[in-house]
Amino acid sequence: MLPAPKPDGLSLADVLRSCLDAVNGQENRLALPAVGNAVVVLIDGLGADILKASSGHARTLAGAMTSKSVIESGFPTTTAAALATLTTGVKPGQHGMVGYSVLDAAHDRVVNQLSGWDALIDPATWQRVPTLFETARAQGRDPVVIGPARYRNSGFTAAVLRGARYVPAASIADRMAAASTEIATVGAPKLIYVYVPELDQAGHAHGWQSREWTSALETADAAVRDLVVSLGPKDGLLVTADHGLLDIPPHAHVLVDGELLDGVRFMAGEPRCLQLYFEPGATESQREATIARWREVEGGRAWIATRTEAVAAGWFGDVSEEVLPRIGDVLVAARKGIAYYDGRIDNPSGRGMVAQHGSWSPAESRVPLLRFGAFA
Repeated sequence: MLPAPKPDGLSLADVLRSCLDAVNGQENRLALPAVGNAVVVLIDGLGADILKASSGHARTLAGAMTSKSVIESGFPTTTAAALATLTTGVKPGQHGMVGYSVLDAAHDRVVNQLSGWDALIDPATWQRVPTLFETARAQGRDPVVIGPARYRNSGFTAAVLRGARYVPAASIADRMAAASTEIATVGAPKLIYVYVPELDQAGHAHGWQSREWTSALETADAAVRDLVVSLGPKDGLLVTADHGLLDIPPHAHVLVDGELLDGVRFMAGEPRCLQLYFEPGATESQREATIARWREVEGGRAWIATRTEAVAAGWFGDVSEEVLPRIGDVLVAARKGIAYYDGRIDNPSGRGMVAQHGSWSPAESRVPLLRFGAFA
């Protein structure tokens, strides 16, 4: 049986939307009270499970954990999809960011949705819906994004953060200090989003159980503590994440070739959630044989779903007709501690990553939702 999102479960789609509602004094899915300013800090890669396992290094963050402090990231558990879900309030089937890398059918190529933007893809139309920042600005609010300077003018930023005033800040501490400054500045009520990529970066490079990752967690925890202290009585803060992490050792890398790729034109997605696209000329029998082979060989350690099955199971939420071609003809979502790579290529890119994500496991899909200030 395929996994599926909880029918009425809370997810990243509810976080920023509820904060905007709270700034507007409206009821919301998270039952947040009305506030003057709402802040969302997203710590990339800080899954609920690894926060609990590392609680001794994160007293501020772990101290805010309760039985109701866990929500779902949404599928796939990858930054491009999850951040778009956070900032639009809708799921990937609507906003269109359905994976780390996906098919650009109009140009017969695979595009990386974090760093692969070029003149052939317009961020304003590829990400298909207004952001909550655009909505906030139209309502007379002051939406602010605080993040590293290198992301300020990226295609991904134009796709998922449009409508916000971007404030660059170098370190984690600098970003929290910038958020404190924004809160203290008199003016229109603010919707503030702070992005922290350092934990995810340390996890990919060294693993989440490494000294480097733990150091990044301690730094983030201290910076959040300083931000909490600066909150006024009408300021609310939520801390969440886009996905969790699993450390995948090299011996658990699965190299894919042969019959598993018969009729396949492109392999996209990411190592823990492949999206396979058939050649346009692949026959029905060829497609069926390849899918059957995947289920025979890998069905014990991955969920194998056709596009039709994944959409029917609600993996991407309601899916627009425009978005359907971006989803793989076949999806291979790892359920064991493995990662898939293209075996036809010597040393395929990404094999140096230690911590990974993308699939449905609790370690990847469960993220914290921590409440501070007026939201506590």
